[in-house]
Amino acid sequence: MRVVDTTLFYAQSSGGVHTYVDSKRKGLLARDMEHKVVYPGAETVLQGDFIQLPALNLPMAPGFRFPTRVGLWSHIVAGLQPDLIEAGDPYTPAWAARRAARMLDVPAVAFYHSDLITLLHNRISPVLDGATRAYVRKLYDGFDLVLSPSRVMAERLWDCGLHNVEIQPLGVDAHVFHPNRADPLARARLGLGEHERLLVFAGRGSQEKHLPVLFDALRELGSGYHLLLIGTGPQPEAPGNATVFEHFMPAAEVAVWLASSDALLHAGDQETFGLVALEAMASGIPVICADGGALPEVVPEDCGLRVPPHDGVAMAAAVRALFEEHDPVSLGERARRHVEAEHGWDKVVDSLVRHYRRLIGARPETRISEHHGPQT
Repeated sequence: MRVVDTTLFYAQSSGGVHTYVDSKRKGLLARDMEHKVVYPGAETVLQGDFIQLPALNLPMAPGFRFPTRVGLWSHIVAGLQPDLIEAGDPYTPAWAARRAARMLDVPAVAFYHSDLITLLHNRISPVLDGATRAYVRKLYDGFDLVLSPSRVMAERLWDCGLHNVEIQPLGVDAHVFHPNRADPLARARLGLGEHERLLVFAGRGSQEKHLPVLFDALRELGSGYHLLLIGTGPQPEAPGNATVFEHFMPAAEVAVWLASSDALLHAGDQETFGLVALEAMASGIPVICADGGALPEVVPEDCGLRVPPHDGVAMAAAVRALFEEHDPVSLGERARRHVEAEHGWDKVVDSLVRHYRRLIGARPETRISEHHGPQT
């Protein structure tokens, strides 16, 4: 099987989509399949299985580049002669994936990593909701299968009138993110006392993450509690009991800080999945999160606490309750067991391969063994 992934989100050095593509690639290669990635960059670069194509820089969205030439993109993807194409965003690469799949008569899969409907609702205007749903329906109607990482996102797609949607949760590398990664000197490196509680969040500092809610919680908590922010970019409004590591950090380093912390705080209420919550649970720590978006699906009730969205005081109260009324160590241990049972990448890739084989099996068998050139 030859699989091509294409998404503008792979241009970022980190993030959930980047992790998904890399983890899936590792699993596919281990199963003797072929895998290539087409993504945007500053110029054309061919590096083995990775094809970077030129795209516009987006000054208002650092790390993102936006391709505009659907025709070029689709011909490049089709020229790789895949048996199946997967698109990981709702923009130009998705339209190109659809076109390339039609050119080759192979299945096209879309993964709904990004909630375009909520994004435009919050960042531009609710007036666009109807038009956005129509756009989503028109785009994804042209795919053989749309995968959603959570039920809440699948319901959003079903509400758009789509019927080709299935739920496919994401996974975590439980070897990289492991309680054994804990560094006994981590707190000292932050200048913390032995009995101070270390809370952590890792991820982009975008509007949807609601970092000001975390700051309100830390101000409410005061001394004895410290928040570590990883990869969020500059945060000038962070309180004095917070440390900010602004820039991207490799997964192995993030894993050390997660395992060395007492709990993950996550105020985002628009997550399509919430991979960092899964990474924290794999690291053996409980999660305190907003009761919104997909996070309630990712964090079972016996693995952490949920609070009303946009409420720093409620989050502070949950932090106190975690240490005063619950056993955070036991919650972390249960979180680790849950991840091992439900969210290993091997299990996720096995599920993806079943989807792929089912779709390919519905096509003429000659397509799999005879790779003809793209037809116009």
